[in-house]
Amino acid sequence: MKNEAETRVYDILAKAFAQEDVRTCFALLGDANMNWAARLSEGGCRMVYVRHEHCALAAAMAYSRKNRDVGVATVTCGPGVTQLITALPAAVRAHLPLVVFAGEAPLKSGWYNQELDQAPLITATGAAYHSLHMPERMPVAVRDAFLQARRERRPVVIGVPFDLQARPWDGPADLPRPSHKLLPRLSPIPPHPDDVASAAQLVAGAERVVVLAGLGAVEARAGAACRALAAKTGGLLSTTLPARGLFHDDPFCIGISGSFTPEAGLEYLAQADLVVAVGCSLAYHAGGGGQLWPKARMLQIDIDPVAVSQGQEVARHHLRADARLGVEALMAALPARSIGRSGSWRSDAMAARIRDSKPDSHVFEIEPGLLDPRDVVEALEKALPRDWEMVNSGGHCSWFFAQMPSRPQEKFLTIREFGAIGNGVSFAMGVAAARPDRTVVLFDGDGSLMMHVQELETIKRHRLNILIVVMNDGAYGSELHKLRSEGMPEDGSVFGYCDFADIARGFGLPGKTFRNLDDLPKLVAEFAASGGAAVWDFHVSAKVVSPTIRRAHPAAGRAAVR
Repeated sequence: MKNEAETRVYDILAKAFAQEDVRTCFALLGDANMNWAARLSEGGCRMVYVRHEHCALAAAMAYSRKNRDVGVATVTCGPGVTQLITALPAAVRAHLPLVVFAGEAPLKSGWYNQELDQAPLITATGAAYHSLHMPERMPVAVRDAFLQARRERRPVVIGVPFDLQARPWDGPADLPRPSHKLLPRLSPIPPHPDDVASAAQLVAGAERVVVLAGLGAVEARAGAACRALAAKTGGLLSTTLPARGLFHDDPFCIGISGSFTPEAGLEYLAQADLVVAVGCSLAYHAGGGGQLWPKARMLQIDIDPVAVSQGQEVARHHLRADARLGVEALMAALPARSIGRSGSWRSDAMAARIRDSKPDSHVFEIEPGLLDPRDVVEALEKALPRDWEMVNSGGHCSWFFAQMPSRPQEKFLTIREFGAIGNGVSFAMGVAAARPDRTVVLFDGDGSLMMHVQELETIKRHRLNILIVVMNDGAYGSELHKLRSEGMPEDGSVFGYCDFADIARGFGLPGKTFRNLDDLPKLVAEFAASGGAAVWDFHVSAKVVSPTIRRAHPAAGRAAVR
C-alpha cells in the first residue's frame, strides 16, 4: 500500500501553483491530472469542475480577462489536450495569460493508448508548451511558465508524465520565489517630445476628429484623457468591440467602431478626416484598414505601434507611448480650440442624433409569434440592473447584444478574436467565478449554447449566479443569411426552435420561453429577488439580418424581406 504521508511530486507541483496565488482552477479530471488537482483543491484553491475540456480553458480565459491576471485550467493528457485546440488560438489572439496543467502519458509504459506528441499541437495554436521530465526542476519550471504567461500574455501548457507525478519527492524543500514577485515593475512609457510635436501638428490641422480607444486605453486608464482630447478637438469618441462601453455616458460617443458599428456611427466615421487610435491593435474587424473612414488619416498612440496589421496598411502616423501618457502629452501640446466656432463638427443636434437614433433602422417583416431581436435587446437594456455583469457570446446574435449603450466596459465582456461560437456558457462561468457576488447575464445564440449545453449542469452544481438569455432563431444565423444571399439551399443551417426552457428544467434550472416582452420587467425583478441561475429562451425571427451580414452580403437583406 502506498504511504499517503509521503510527499509526492504532485504534492510539490500543487504547492508551486498555490504559491502563484492560484485561487480558482477550471478542471476536468483524468489519470494525468487528478492527483495534482486533488492536492490543489485541498490547499484551498476553488475548483470549478466542468463537463468538457474546452469549457475549462474558455472559462479560464474569461476569468483572466475579468481579473487581469493569469487564468488556470487543467485537463488530462491525450484526448484532454486535443479538446483544447479551439480555445487556445482564441486565447492567443486575445493576448490572455493562461497556464494549463495538462499531464502527459507515463514514461515507463511501452505503449499507452492516450499517448500523443502534445507539443506540436499546442505550439501550432500559438501557445507555448513545456514538457517537465526532471522532477527536481519542476517547481522552477512551473514558476517560469507563469512568468512566460504574464510577460508574453499568452497561454502556456505544462505537460508532466503522470508516473513522474506519483514519484516520492526527493528534491529541495524550498520552492522558488513566485513569478509575481520577480516580474519587473515597469513604469508607463512617456512619448518623445519630437513625436508629440508632430502629432499635435497633425491633430491641429484636422476638422473632424474621432478618438478611437481599445483595450490598451482601458488598461492604461486613459478613458478620461481620451474624453478630454475629443472635447478639445471638437471630435467624437468610439471604441473597439472589446473596449465597448468605455465612454457609455458620453453624449458624443458613437459606439463601437468596426463590424458592430451602429448606423449613426457609420455616418460620422465616413465623415472623419482624422482617427486617433489609442491603445488599439487596429485589427481588420475594427476598421483599421480605413474601410469605415475613407477620408481620414490615422494617428496611432500605442507602446507598440504598427504600420500594417492583418494584411492591411493601417496607420502612417505614430506616437509611441503609454496610452494615457501619450494622450495627455498630446493634449498639452495642442492649442486651445473653440468648440462653439462656426462649422465645428460637434453640436447639440449631433448629440441628439447619437442619443435618439436606433442602432439599426432597417425594416423587416416579423412573423406572428416571433420577436425582433433588436426589440429584445432594447427591452433587456431597459430592464436589467446596472450592476449586473454582462457576457456577450459569438455568432449572428452578438451584433444585437452589443448594442447596449448604457452598459460600462467593466461590466460587459466580449472575447471573439477567433470568431468561434460555442464559448458563451464557458465565458459566463469564468466571469461568475471571478465575480461570485454579482449576477452574470449571458447573451447567447441557440446554436452556440447547444454546443456546450451540458455545462448547465456545471452551473447548477456550482451554484453559479448566471441568467442565460438565448436569442433563438432556430438556425445558425450567419450561415443561414449568407446561404440565402447566394440563393443556396438552407438545409444545413436550419434546425428549428428547440425548447431551451424544457432543456433547462431537465438540468434542474428554471426555464422560460418568451414570445412577447410584456412581462420582462416583472420577471427580471423576480429573478433579481431569487438569484440563482435560469435560462430564458427568446424566440426571434430569422428574417432579421444584422448590419454586419448585410454589409458583407448585400443580397442577404433583400432575401430576408421577400
